Amino acid sequence: MMSSISDCYTLLNGVKIPCVGYGTWQIQNGVVCETSVAEALRAGYRHIDTAAAYGNEESVGAGIKRSGVSRNDIFLTTKLWNNTRGYDEAIAACEDSMQRLGTDYLDLFLIHWPNPLKFRAVWKEKNAGTWRAFERLLQDGKVRSIGVSNFCTRHLEALLESASVNPHVNQIRICPGDIDGDTIGFCRNLNIQLEAYSPFGSGKAFGSGAIKEIAAKYNKTAAQVCLNWSLHNGFLPLPKSASPERIKENTGIFDFRLEQSDINLLTAMEGECGIQGNPDEKPF
Repeated sequence: MMSSISDCYTLLNGVKIPCVGYGTWQIQNGVVCETSVAEALRAGYRHIDTAAAYGNEESVGAGIKRSGVSRNDIFLTTKLWNNTRGYDEAIAACEDSMQRLGTDYLDLFLIHWPNPLKFRAVWKEKNAGTWRAFERLLQDGKVRSIGVSNFCTRHLEALLESASVNPHVNQIRICPGDIDGDTIGFCRNLNIQLEAYSPFGSGKAFGSGAIKEIAAKYNKTAAQVCLNWSLHNGFLPLPKSASPERIKENTGIFDFRLEQSDINLLTAMEGECGIQGNPDEKPF
């Protein structure tokens, strides 16, 4: 298992990606987001995850500058939103995101959802054209790695029918008790790195009696247990917090190892931290 927050996984194309990312979903654009990103970088994070849909790319960029950490030492991810598909449109959207972030390259660019409502009747064709743009961005050095988010096996299979470059990453909801074994197995067979968003089950983990008991056993918090479990399984968790204390706390996950019995318990607690719905039925 990883031994520090600066340790990295290696993607298919050899790019190093820090093993824990700071997530910015639901952190509103403005001073709170800017401050939180800066705090995360000062706490040791070197991996920041945002998205066009979060509406906070400007503040993420400002937080990076405010932190004093060199841009070249940071792994920065953003995502293409559902209102945009197609070759030219994806290229333009990437440029727009980079402008908002105040950077001239991205470390990772993701298709945010596989089957947007706007393109539901033609999602396969639209994703194929979009992915060609991603491959071009990669080739031109605008992005260092490319991937997808919320893609299940069927979406990946469709994308791979015409792809020249396999996705380097699939970012999906993974937390104790919410594990899409089919998708995870498919990605692992192709060496696609799995990123785990909502590693605390959107906060539901904090109300779990079982997780609280395990946390007490190791003198750790429920959040630290969830993140340790994620790393043990080879996932890359993306914890989110706007609290400086919690941001720092979420880095304290490398000085203990969960026993196999506790790992098994966390894995098997199906539904206790919620379950990801079908991406083909999302109303956006």
